[in-house]
Order: sequence, then C-alpha cells, then structure tokens
Amino acid sequence: MTLPPSANASVSTSASATARSALRTILLVEDEPFVREATCNILQSAGFAVLSAGDPRDAMKVYEDRHREISLVMTDMVLPGGTGQQLGQDLRQRSPEVVVLVTSGYSDREFDLEVPESHIYFLAKPYSRRTLVDKIEKILATVPLARVATQAG
Repeated sequence: MTLPPSANASVSTSASATARSALRTILLVEDEPFVREATCNILQSAGFAVLSAGDPRDAMKVYEDRHREISLVMTDMVLPGGTGQQLGQDLRQRSPEVVVLVTSGYSDREFDLEVPESHIYFLAKPYSRRTLVDKIEKILATVPLARVATQAG
C-alpha cells in the first residue's frame, strides 16, 4: 500500500482534540512495517499513545497485557495468520466493549463492517492523515470515557 501524498501533510488538531487524544491509547495491528511505522507516526503526531503488533497473535498478547489502557484497536483486514475481522471478533469475545477500526485497501468489497452499535468500524485505504484522525476522534467521541477506562478484563 502506498500512502497518498496528503499523508505527508501535517495534522492540525485543536487543543481540545489533542487533549482528548492524549488520554487515548490505540493498539495498531499492521503487518507491513512501512505502513505500521507511518501510521504510528500519524497517530502519535495527533497526540495518541500507540502500541503496535504485526499479526493477530502478537495483537492478542499486547491486548492481554495492556487492555485497560487501550481505547481502540485499529487493524488491517488482511494479516498473516488471520484477518482483522476475526481479530476483532476474538477481542470482542474477551472484552465485549472493545472498539475496533478495521482498515482495508479492498474497497471493491464493502465488508459490511461498520456496525457502530457493536463498536466495529471500517476505513478504506488509502486514507489521509486528516481522514484517519477524524475517523478515530469521531469513533472515540461515541464511547464514554468512563467505559473505556474500565473495560472488563
């Protein structure tokens, strides 16, 4: 996947958005090192704390160890050893309130993943920095802070 030219643009966030982001940790699951690093940089520049994993097995371990601080899991759809959709289902079995954002470059197939009442969201690749940050902010704005901070474990 190549990031669009707009991915090199800086993210301008308001002080309140940066303050909200600073309270949030994202678990990023992406098998492509370049994409993982670029996405980590985007999220960190927007004020999020980021944990990362390259496959579903590592993601489950990170989630197991640090689930109380994770506000959102962002995962690629196609991963070695599984799919982002299956990872989301596995995580939701462990913690039904986990919020999952699945990304995919296979936009010809709308995966019908956007199920807000189940806290499962979808974002097509490629995406710009602004689109990514706005999507995450919009998702997290729908999840009460108290619930995120006290997810079952």
